[in-house]
Amino acid sequence: MELHDIWFVLIAVLWIGYFFLEGFDFGVGVLTKLLARDRAEKRVLINTIGPVWDGNEVWLLTAGGATFAAFPEWYATLFSGFYLPLLIILVCLIIRGVAFEYRVKRPEENWQRNWERAIFWTSLIPAFLWGVAFGNIVRGVKIDADMEYVGGFWELLNPYALLGGLVTLTLFTFHGAVFASLKTVGDIRVRARALALKLGPVTAVLALGFLTWTQVHTGDSWSLGAMLVAVAALVGAIGAIKAGREGWSFALSGVTIAAAVAMLFLALFPDVMPSSLDPAWSLTVTNASSSPYTLKIMTWCAAIATPLVLLYQSWTYWVFRKRIGTQHIAADAH
Repeated sequence: MELHDIWFVLIAVLWIGYFFLEGFDFGVGVLTKLLARDRAEKRVLINTIGPVWDGNEVWLLTAGGATFAAFPEWYATLFSGFYLPLLIILVCLIIRGVAFEYRVKRPEENWQRNWERAIFWTSLIPAFLWGVAFGNIVRGVKIDADMEYVGGFWELLNPYALLGGLVTLTLFTFHGAVFASLKTVGDIRVRARALALKLGPVTAVLALGFLTWTQVHTGDSWSLGAMLVAVAALVGAIGAIKAGREGWSFALSGVTIAAAVAMLFLALFPDVMPSSLDPAWSLTVTNASSSPYTLKIMTWCAAIATPLVLLYQSWTYWVFRKRIGTQHIAADAH
């Protein structure tokens, strides 16, 4: 296996990590509107992800940086062609971070309510747009012989990509509901489990449709295997939450996300951005990659830094592993 192949796999792993971790905190952000009945319950939900949401976003930064360094042509075409949707995601992530920090800076109800609305919308919009973006990457877009995107914004809103957006939105919300049931106590835990049971079948139908479409369009035996794992894990997650096994359900919903993302990358390989105009103009792991020397240096850096990041983030989750409920929320929000 060549170094550019290894870095394609590593970038896929980074995106799996990002969607697994950021997926449930996007889901919890959406649940602040769908699940919480009062201010105290909103604070409970926000507190479940408060210590970890910013660490989860490190995976996105690393995935973007790795793509820039390992596959500069891929990075350039992707971020220029998908400029508007990626800009919307970036703005949402900025506002979302500000909302988490500023929400409690003042005691006025309107102040806190507005920031809570911001958390809801800036969780929902990226959760949808990431599916749209990856749907277009796998489907193929208009790339010319100069490796430049020559399509328009509205062409990105095609049925396949929009279905991908609905899949990521519902899957992340289901993942978040399972996480909320795992991290809370009392009535909110019961309602989180009930909501997860309602979301599960809807998510399964949408995911099965999208993954089947992907398999028919550009899949092979490897992607089919990943698809079967994703579907089986999602069914298992629904069964586990029904049985009250939140830990198993969360693990299986994470496997669902990992297998689904792996399927997309397996269906994509050896392309990194297929051209819908001419397959010969597609960006591949070969023509979009950096020099072997650059990839070699990056590999050494990743080998040293990655274990440290994993240890630190694992320690963070261990420290904040306890369940919380409204009884743990102080009366004075400020």
